[in-house]
Amino acid sequence: MRTAVLRVNVDPAGELTVESLAHGMGELVAGLAGSGAQVLDRDLAAAPRTRREVQVLLDTADAEADTARVVAVCAGAFGTSAVPGVVTYVSRGTDADAHGVLAGFGVTGEIIRVPGTEGYDILQVCLRESDLERVPESRIHTALEASTNCEVRIRTV
Repeated sequence: MRTAVLRVNVDPAGELTVESLAHGMGELVAGLAGSGAQVLDRDLAAAPRTRREVQVLLDTADAEADTARVVAVCAGAFGTSAVPGVVTYVSRGTDADAHGVLAGFGVTGEIIRVPGTEGYDILQVCLRESDLERVPESRIHTALEASTNCEVRIRTV
């Protein structure tokens, strides 16, 4: 499972007071307690009025469903029409991260990690040729390198 950073704009109209924002953050933390979610500490009052986004770290296999759940909790905590923002992922360079990258492109593949001679691991990734007809190999290659900090070698079957 990958760790997602779920972003939610809790005050898109920019109308909440400093006190309301602080109260809402407390309610949000309480509302997500026990869910495995971690609300990142952020001074929402210092953010631009229309970009008051909270960031929630959560291990998830379904970021879309979890984002909807977090948006609902935010709406209740802040008393606003909270809206979802961009979802990104924390990368720890694991094989799970690599599989998550592939899943993000809608492909699956076999990943074999071997130690490299220059201190970097090498990921050998086996993908179906038909998948590369839909998604350029260079995009997959770059995303895998960035998320794993490994040399990536893609082969097709």
